[in-house]
Amino acid sequence: MDATTSGTPTIQYHNITDQTITAIVVATPLPTFQRQQRHCFGNSTPGEFPLSANPSIVLHVLTACNLDPQDLAKLEATCSFFRQPANFAPDLALSLSELAAFDMCRKRAIFKPMTTEERQDLKQRCGGSWKLVLRYLLAGEACCRREKSQAIAGPGHSIAVTSKGDVYSFGSNSSGQLGHGTTDEEWRPRPIRTLQGIRIIQAAAGAGRTMLITDSGQVYAFGKDSFGEAEYGGQGSKVVTSPQLVESLKNIFVVQAAIGNFFTAVLSREGRVYTFSWGNDGKLGHHTDPNDMEPHPLLGALEDIPVVQIAAGYCYLLCLACQPSGMSVYSVGCGLGGKLGHGTRTDEKFPRLIEQFQTLNIQPMVVAAGAWHAAVVGQDGRVCTWGWGRYGCLGHGNEECEAAPKVVEALTNVKAVHVATGDYTTFVVSEDGDVYSFGCGESASLGHNAVNDEQGNRHANVLNPELVTSLKQINERVVQISLTNSIYWNAHTFALTESGKLYGFGAGDKGQLGIELVANQTERVNPERVDIDLG
Repeated sequence: MDATTSGTPTIQYHNITDQTITAIVVATPLPTFQRQQRHCFGNSTPGEFPLSANPSIVLHVLTACNLDPQDLAKLEATCSFFRQPANFAPDLALSLSELAAFDMCRKRAIFKPMTTEERQDLKQRCGGSWKLVLRYLLAGEACCRREKSQAIAGPGHSIAVTSKGDVYSFGSNSSGQLGHGTTDEEWRPRPIRTLQGIRIIQAAAGAGRTMLITDSGQVYAFGKDSFGEAEYGGQGSKVVTSPQLVESLKNIFVVQAAIGNFFTAVLSREGRVYTFSWGNDGKLGHHTDPNDMEPHPLLGALEDIPVVQIAAGYCYLLCLACQPSGMSVYSVGCGLGGKLGHGTRTDEKFPRLIEQFQTLNIQPMVVAAGAWHAAVVGQDGRVCTWGWGRYGCLGHGNEECEAAPKVVEALTNVKAVHVATGDYTTFVVSEDGDVYSFGCGESASLGHNAVNDEQGNRHANVLNPELVTSLKQINERVVQISLTNSIYWNAHTFALTESGKLYGFGAGDKGQLGIELVANQTERVNPERVDIDLG
């Protein structure tokens, strides 16, 4: 069972025999009771709501059933019993709905170690309600697979995290990015033994670099010793071959990291964004000093708005924000190709709200930043894409650029829950576990069977979303897709199933698939099981 979930008690019914309704005979007329005055808040004669005399039982039910924050808000709105002070510790003034939300917050791993003062600060930052804090925590867990098993298809190397927090790495290792103390390539998934006993909840992989986040908010990094190293070619020669704590982040409780080209970003437990080597003015998203090892808070509109997810592309950053009015997306950095989503191709020095989602009436729930294009999944399951549309990576049936989010009409009948983007490629996972892909077919990373197109290319580009039938055949529900987000490396893709099985396909020339290739093989066209259990 995942650390963030709890079982819901099952009510057992005894001594009730099955019989049809017509077989039940009423022998004597039932007595008629006088309707008492309706009470919501209990007293000595609770009336039609007898549980109001035992609010502790109601609180237990609300907490044990893991009600959604919106459901708790609806209870408050419809019944005064749930609005009035419940007179329970730790705050006698809190309502039952607020207490239930607070209790569920205390189950979250990143909330548990917070001091009372830190919790109150987070509450005010989220809007002054524990229900809003709970929504913030749940949103972060959902979009980042925080504290759950995950696989990262990095540029030439791969990272896999088990549900228990153990970490495996494999693939290219020229800069020590596998963390094994050497620079030797590894095709077989190998645990990072120096991290035994340390629980990892999130991972990020860039060109020649890896970052791991622990459940205590610490950050380990290894590979290229720079937060702003370019993907191709390097400014420095120093490499770190074993995980080392990032000292400059020791006073920040980090829950997510995102490695873009030329820069790195991290997200704190309180929803604040920090960047390394971000640059300024005309060099937004580009390092100005490759030796910049200090985190800088992202200034502007998001200073007082909590962020639940960050996604880094080629010199730009997307931030999924959680406000009392709902979820929203902000973008900042290089606007080339329209990838910032504001209807223009201009750069943005400070985070700017993407207003198109309000026009489309979409509540964003997951964001993905490819090298040159971006995507969002809405609460209603709709998928939006925008940016550079080369090779059909936007899924609109053409290769045109879109400077503002546009709904992928070909997925109208699909309720999406997850999206992943890479270098001109996009994957969408539906609620029932089906996987669709579109964009550049190079390196077999889309998962479709190889066919020769009119130009003789073995892997054709896909302009509209197509069901990845090869993943359908594994007969397991896919919950996560990860693909290489780099313009310089041959791409590979991972599909993680609900039971923790990992499948890989695409380029494997550096061992990044975790599968041994023979003879002159450089790729796998169809998904193949990686010999590692992440469940």
